[in-house]
Amino acid sequence: MPIHIIIDGYNLIRQSSALSVLDDQDIQVGREALIDQLVKYKRLRGHQISVVFDGQNAPTTSTRRSRVKGIDIIFSPMGELADTVIKRMATGEKERALVVTSDQDIESYVSARGANVVSSPVFEEKLTMAGYMMLKGGEENGSEGWIPTTQKKGPRRRLSKKARKNRAKIDKL
Repeated sequence: MPIHIIIDGYNLIRQSSALSVLDDQDIQVGREALIDQLVKYKRLRGHQISVVFDGQNAPTTSTRRSRVKGIDIIFSPMGELADTVIKRMATGEKERALVVTSDQDIESYVSARGANVVSSPVFEEKLTMAGYMMLKGGEENGSEGWIPTTQKKGPRRRLSKKARKNRAKIDKL
């Protein structure tokens, strides 16, 4: 079953040490940096991703819903919090939803309705790893790393019993 990742956008930005610095400079820069990281993550994993932001901080030229490089960007309607939109989306998706937030209220609500929750710092680590994987140009399951083999390496390199006893005696001198 495919996963739909629903992200509490401002919560993730403000929990992140790197993104919060950009957010302090300009809120739009923080949002764009998050979306860039999510695009890299989506290229590696392919999950459906939706980021929900509070509508009161929405850019004046944007619509309430847009799609940028495969990432759904949703601004809550005026008078409604992003938390409410996230709860509604997670309730509709049930087990398919993975909600990224550190807000305890959202966590308890969506967990009770069958969705999974991951904290913002944990998900940020996944985003960072995706960025590194994109820089390497490989996939996690690429050709590098351990290659299974049936060739033994341990005991054949071990000294014979006679040679080990001899070495033990020499070591005692």
